[in-house]
Amino acid sequence: MSDRAAQISTFLKNAGWGEALRAPIQGDASTRSYERLELKGQKAVLMNAPKLDELPGEPEGASVEARRQLGYNALARLAGPNMESFACLANELAIRGFSVPQIFSADLENGFLLLEDFGEPVFAKVIGLDASLEMPLYEAAVDTLAAIYRSSFPEIMTFKDVKWRVREYDTAALLAETDLCLDWYVKDFDREIPGGARDEFYGLYAESFKYLLAHAPGLGLRDFHAENLFWLPERAGLANVGLIDFQDALFVHPAYDLMSLITDIRRDVSPDLKDHLIRRFCEKSGLKDDIDFRAAYSVLSVQRGTKLLGFPVRADLKFGKPQYRALLPRVKRHLQEDLNHPAVAPIRAWFTQNLPEVLHD
Repeated sequence: MSDRAAQISTFLKNAGWGEALRAPIQGDASTRSYERLELKGQKAVLMNAPKLDELPGEPEGASVEARRQLGYNALARLAGPNMESFACLANELAIRGFSVPQIFSADLENGFLLLEDFGEPVFAKVIGLDASLEMPLYEAAVDTLAAIYRSSFPEIMTFKDVKWRVREYDTAALLAETDLCLDWYVKDFDREIPGGARDEFYGLYAESFKYLLAHAPGLGLRDFHAENLFWLPERAGLANVGLIDFQDALFVHPAYDLMSLITDIRRDVSPDLKDHLIRRFCEKSGLKDDIDFRAAYSVLSVQRGTKLLGFPVRADLKFGKPQYRALLPRVKRHLQEDLNHPAVAPIRAWFTQNLPEVLHD
């Protein structure tokens, strides 16, 4: 038995789940892994996040240059090995009435959480079985996002005696994510982007972020889409949407999670839903669905789409998960559409000149 396996066994035994039946669950593109547990008719999920398998997160008070030296997790303000983030965010979201997995037991020092199991009603699966549910489920998700935006969250979040600071999705983090395109996507074409073109790229994106200043930021869960949402109709009100994968949350423009939901790289959202959902979000959030909001939405769509060009290649080459490459065609389709907005016209021109493969299927 490996040291890690022994640690898991000890954690589960101490939590009262040492005799549980265990089965792996398909995870995400990180170093975390998950298992579904069953014991005497009760179910739970084990989150296993080995701390030494991840680059460090951002230390308190670190400069942008210090973050850059530490690597991608710190620069992009990802939680990295710090599962304190999940525990604290889960606690704060639950306090405000949102459905997050209840934490049955935690060993944050070693990277273990024993969580409530929401079961199988993932949005994508539910809609796949009954297409008529797409609109009501997406409306419920949008209502949840609007309620999160209307809620007041502290910068310092807590779980028992643990604290976690939720930071701003700053320019350095936004630009670090676009680097996934320059550093990974281009590998598929055996190319490199020269220094001058990279500098221009960063400048154009940084300039586009001015559109994000038109609205007050709110809590963005940062990976909000149909495979991270659970349909829980037996729960009342906003609690009918179950939330997971929010450990990397930051304060960001309110369009970010909305855009992530609609511009989903894992499934095609019905095109006629886009405007309806944007209008509904603005109405529920107390925002105007105007030129400023649409510009910010488009800027964020392009920023995230640029990141997601490199994400599947990185998942394959760095983490040995080639299955994510199947997402690339949809990523490109979304980005090609998003680049048509006037607010990002200079960025489209950059791709035309420097990476035209992005603009062609």
